[in-house]
Amino acid sequence: MQDWLWMTAADLGRGIAAEAIDPVELTETYLAAIDAHPMRDRIYARVTHDRARGEAKAASKRVASGARRSPLDGVPVSWKDLFDTAGTATEAGTKLMEGRVPDADAEVLQNATAAGLVCLGKTHMSEIAFSGLGLNPMTATPPCKNDAEAVPGGSSSGAAASVAFGLAAAGIGSDTGGSVRIPSAWNDLIGLKTSHGLLSLRGTVPLCQTFDTVGPLCRSVEDANLLFACLGGTKPVDLTQTSLDGMRFAILDTIAMQDLRDTPKAAFESAVSDLQAAGATITYHTFPMLTQAFDVAGTLYAGDSYGWWREKVEAAPEKMFPQILERVRGGKSVLASEYLAGWNVLRDIRAAFQTAFAGFDAVIMPTAPNLPPNANRLLTDDAYYKTENLLALRNTRIANLLDLTSLTLPTKTPSCGLLLNTPKHCEARLLRIGTAVEAALA
Repeated sequence: MQDWLWMTAADLGRGIAAEAIDPVELTETYLAAIDAHPMRDRIYARVTHDRARGEAKAASKRVASGARRSPLDGVPVSWKDLFDTAGTATEAGTKLMEGRVPDADAEVLQNATAAGLVCLGKTHMSEIAFSGLGLNPMTATPPCKNDAEAVPGGSSSGAAASVAFGLAAAGIGSDTGGSVRIPSAWNDLIGLKTSHGLLSLRGTVPLCQTFDTVGPLCRSVEDANLLFACLGGTKPVDLTQTSLDGMRFAILDTIAMQDLRDTPKAAFESAVSDLQAAGATITYHTFPMLTQAFDVAGTLYAGDSYGWWREKVEAAPEKMFPQILERVRGGKSVLASEYLAGWNVLRDIRAAFQTAFAGFDAVIMPTAPNLPPNANRLLTDDAYYKTENLLALRNTRIANLLDLTSLTLPTKTPSCGLLLNTPKHCEARLLRIGTAVEAALA
């Protein structure tokens, strides 16, 4: 049964379908592992034992009656603590929302429950989701799989840790600037950033409503595909007969390849060689307008986040980690005219990017230019915190700014991911490409 903790969600689903795995036993195995784990309280904010057991029993009955709802019916997953859960606190990693108990599930959780997924509980996260590091001294900082002294990446930090430490078959997170993909990369997982607006944000505590997206953190591209279908109430993509032969990839050589640390740089170069050996043609291309997108990014992110959080923040600023308080208060001085002008600029840049890269199957880059930073130093060195946080989110944020669909896959080097980007609403195309890339990097 302990092997179940490390299987892909898809393999668990197949085991359930074949009646080789009972959803009740599977859920009890996960709950026991969670409760016995020395870092349980750094990973899970709350464990929903009763809900999980009830959902597992229902899944078990569906197996017996031949009425399974999806390929993942009966598979236990974790949920980032910004997805509303009826009757269970949802606090978004902040003391500002301590004790907040919603009356209803978030819509994506409703969809997942309808597909038979079992909710194990709520995972810790960066405060209000406003950091790519995963450091949260106000609630908890989850561990990193590859470095006990480092942060795990954020803001879906506990979601990644729950999977990386064998305490969930998959985690559901959100991504506003890299919050699914950075913790996935730093913990050697698959992370999917979906198209903005494609999966419902109803019942999800926002950071920046114009950039927020929902996505899974998991062990395989197949898992990401099945989870994406469950979250949206749709059918999975056909991932059979995928190949890189004849694929054309562009390495984005503007901003994304600058200031790479040695290990991520070497990992990326090795991954590119693997893709070329599998038949892909890869060339470097620039996009100078990306600099303008980064120039307006601060105004757009800060203005959006402060617009929603300002009343809570100003009512009790002492309850916030100073680094996060400073970031969200950055929107206090943003003028409406500046904000709207920024969006006008960004829309033009998005259109230009689609034209410039229309001939490529995907645009690729290292997921993160840096490795997971040291947690203690982040707490004591202000300059180090700012440098590492901005660098961590730099490459992933490109997809959010340019309105792309994005997937990170682990390379052969720990905590180093390969990032694939395709146009908005091209999840099917991206997942098929990702399946072939996954095989090439294996």
